[in-house]
Amino acid sequence: MNLLFRLIAVIAAALTGRSVGFLEPARLRFRVWPTDLDLNMHMTNARYFSVMDLGRVDLMLRSGMGRSILRHRWQPVIGAANLRFRRPLAPFQRFELATRVLCWDDKYFFIEHRVETATGTAALAVVQGAFVARGAVVAPAEILAIHGEHGESPPMPDVVAAWRERPLAP
Repeated sequence: MNLLFRLIAVIAAALTGRSVGFLEPARLRFRVWPTDLDLNMHMTNARYFSVMDLGRVDLMLRSGMGRSILRHRWQPVIGAANLRFRRPLAPFQRFELATRVLCWDDKYFFIEHRVETATGTAALAVVQGAFVARGAVVAPAEILAIHGEHGESPPMPDVVAAWRERPLAP
């Protein structure tokens, strides 16, 4: 983990801060540090994904899923990601990451990550994630039932449905 100190801070804040509902956005505030920069002197593309990993950890812990994940030895994994950059993040710039579950199907959760600054959205990502245990994907319905959530998925946004159905290029 290349963001060890941020991870420790996120876990500590999640365990001592306010909880969020499973479908509520979890918000984290960050600053762009010199170790986040690329040769163009803005936050490097790969760092967005690392920060979004922290957003998912925060959401899982603050929504109360942490104990279930440990108890059942689920491993959260990402199967696909679609990230769109709108504007760069400069050195020392503050930004907020909002992470929320958009919807799910019989196998995957679809999670939105929105990177916001004072001037608007800097990046927007949708990731397709699953929980794996003993080499098999655990159905979202099973995870939600154990977590005490029994509702149906919110409607899948058209853009997510189209992205999900698009075949991988050969």
